[in-house]
Amino acid sequence: MTNIKRYLHYLGLAGAMALGAVLRFWHLDLKPLWMDEVITAIFSLGKSYYDLPLDAALPLASVPKIFTYQSGVSCSQIAANLANQSTHPPLFFCGMYRWLGWMLPLGAEWVEKLRSLPVLFGIGAIAAIYGVNRLAFSRASGIMAALIMAVSPFAVYLSQEARHYTMPMFLITLALLGLIQIQRDIFERQHLRVWVWVLWTIINCISIYVHYFFILPLIAEVTTILALIYWYNTKVNKHQVILALILSISGVGISFVPWTIVLFRHFQSSETNWLPATMHIAPIYQTLISWVLMLIALPVENQPLVITVICGLLMIIFAIWVGWHGCKKIKILWLNNQTHLATFTLVSFTTLILIQFFTIAYLLGKDITVVPRYNFVYYPSFCALLAASFSNSKKSKFIILLVGVLSCVFVVSNLVFQKPFQPEQVAHNMNLEPSVPLMLVVGYSNYQDVALGLSFALAVEKLRSQTNTVAPDSLAILNQRPDLSLFWQNLAEMPTPEASQLNLWIVAPGLRRRDYPQQVAISGEGTCNIDTAQHYRIGVPYQLYRCNKIKA
Repeated sequence: MTNIKRYLHYLGLAGAMALGAVLRFWHLDLKPLWMDEVITAIFSLGKSYYDLPLDAALPLASVPKIFTYQSGVSCSQIAANLANQSTHPPLFFCGMYRWLGWMLPLGAEWVEKLRSLPVLFGIGAIAAIYGVNRLAFSRASGIMAALIMAVSPFAVYLSQEARHYTMPMFLITLALLGLIQIQRDIFERQHLRVWVWVLWTIINCISIYVHYFFILPLIAEVTTILALIYWYNTKVNKHQVILALILSISGVGISFVPWTIVLFRHFQSSETNWLPATMHIAPIYQTLISWVLMLIALPVENQPLVITVICGLLMIIFAIWVGWHGCKKIKILWLNNQTHLATFTLVSFTTLILIQFFTIAYLLGKDITVVPRYNFVYYPSFCALLAASFSNSKKSKFIILLVGVLSCVFVVSNLVFQKPFQPEQVAHNMNLEPSVPLMLVVGYSNYQDVALGLSFALAVEKLRSQTNTVAPDSLAILNQRPDLSLFWQNLAEMPTPEASQLNLWIVAPGLRRRDYPQQVAISGEGTCNIDTAQHYRIGVPYQLYRCNKIKA
């Protein structure tokens, strides 16, 4: 490779990473924080749910002040908070806490700063997938893989989430890089290199402390290595490979011993029961839909029927075209002696994770395929195979990249991959009368309900501050356990804004429409009557009550 070609090659890699960075940082704070991102913010700022003003009324304008950085918190304290109040391992949140500490003062841009670290991991994954395909196939395939990940609407969406998805995706890609190197050492060299196995083991140790789902790719990696040495003739003694594998797995297992008890407690937590029961062939078509969204994402959410149908058909046609050509090209790679083992490794890794997904869905009854973001677990291998398939076709590459960029524009403009529970739509509905004071009351049975209520409050406060600065709006997050009678009683005792009129919005997860009473008692001399025309359900129900003649 001449110096000029080498320069142009790495210029292409830099260009792919720059394009990926622009798409990921673009409109980073446009979408409102949703429930899971609020959970990230609480723990990453060094706080816990005990620090939140629950069962009390507070001015709506003071809600952003809840999300302030609490200095002097150790990683062990964050881990303890997560162990007792969440269902996640601690490493990502500890890293986020350190990152936000470097970003001080957070100021009005705190949402953008909260999401910036996942963006950086998303950019890092672009460089890592380049390394996977360069090692597995060719330099050109490496550049193609970097470009596809850079413009993938799915990857951009994950990067703009203040959640622990891009960090494990980056680590999974590094683990894949190690897996490919191990495969090459087994079949092309006369001995195993200890440092490769050590690094691969360390990556796996770190990854399980970032996301529990990393157990799935770890199983896929180990099984793939066993399949390789069982079905193919190796240049290294198979007993050496087995011994290295046992030592690596033991190292990962020992490293996770301190968190094992917490892991089992989290798996048994009621907060993991939100996943729906598996419905017949739903995991199959939901997986196919997720594959489509990795390639193309056009506006189909909350759009007029005509636009939804047209965009949906275009997405299906494009996905069929990519799938048809991709399968033919993967078959060629499979039959080529120079690329067969790398193709086998990536196909095996992807297939084994999908088998685990379906096993969880059908045997455990928790359909994780219903959540597209969970496919980050095998997205790197999916991207690697797709890039290897199209790396030699200029016309196809151009079409895929053009469609990817267009899809990313829709993603960052909040037309695609809209936030669950749609906080911005909730805020729009609640801001029915900007000049009338508003009181938002959220019932909670668990900490997820608290985070959901705060996400609504943030969106409402942002919208109200833009349209009205006079009304004395307020927020109350009230316990609705052991039954709703306590919730209504606490509501009646809450202080309310002094005004002749008040729009009282009640968000009560788990409540049916007919369970909302016709009248609600609140403090002061006034009545609150239900407005049956203002009832909504976006994941959870919320209802408007109109209150008159309120006195302090």
